Amino acid sequence: MSRKPLSRRETLIATDLDRTMIYSRNAFGADPNPPAVCVEHYQGAPLSYMTIAAVESLRTLARTAAVIPTTTRTIKQFKRIGLPGAPWRYAVTTNGGNILHNGIPDTRWRSTLDARVRTSSATLSAVNAELLTRIEDSWAKKFRVADHLFCYLVVDLDHLPADFLAEWDAWCRPRGWSASQQGRKIYTMPDAVCKSRAVAEVRRRLELSGDLDDSARLFAAGDGALDAEMLRAAHSAIRPRHGELEQLGWTHPNLTVTAASGIRAGEEILDWFTDAIN
Repeated sequence: MSRKPLSRRETLIATDLDRTMIYSRNAFGADPNPPAVCVEHYQGAPLSYMTIAAVESLRTLARTAAVIPTTTRTIKQFKRIGLPGAPWRYAVTTNGGNILHNGIPDTRWRSTLDARVRTSSATLSAVNAELLTRIEDSWAKKFRVADHLFCYLVVDLDHLPADFLAEWDAWCRPRGWSASQQGRKIYTMPDAVCKSRAVAEVRRRLELSGDLDDSARLFAAGDGALDAEMLRAAHSAIRPRHGELEQLGWTHPNLTVTAASGIRAGEEILDWFTDAIN
């Protein structure tokens, strides 16, 4: 469905989804039974939730600001979510590898990105081949390739070798890739694939179409290392008091950290967005 043209907006919001806006029950944190609604089903079972207050806040924000859902999920995984505020004029998936415009992947963006990856890093097939020599079935439970751009593992944290991530990242860095861990997932990502570049491109398009004021401020939220560059690039940013960036103790002069952790941090982030634009 095509979205009606936006009125000229003065605020741009780019937000990560998993463990920032939406939460599995295992990620609810200290409040295990909040008033929540399911926003994603997988194979017929409920998977991801938002609190009722967060649902209403996001719907309101989508009416008053240009909101860009920005996720490391693949296109298929993103489309499983019934995210309040949809349909989205723009969304960023695959860690910036794909830009969706009215739900349709932008092939020009993707072909340009693919060319950048080819000229700046080792091939995905070479990285996959090396990675497969380093993992064992006892702790690497799943190996997946995401939209032909990058790969990730789902691991058993109790049996993951303590030095695996550091050693794998050290192999990747000279080859134009990096490795990071978010919960049970270990991502291996080419340097050219970055959320902040895709958000900057969406901003350029919104300004060019007259839908976003060229003086609009960018606010951003995210919990993982793959969000860090997007948070740095924002005028102001917020992260929850949980996740990979919390474990790293990551901070920046423009950064706010929530008081809450778990699903209540999602509420707090949306309240912070609302206060910022007002």
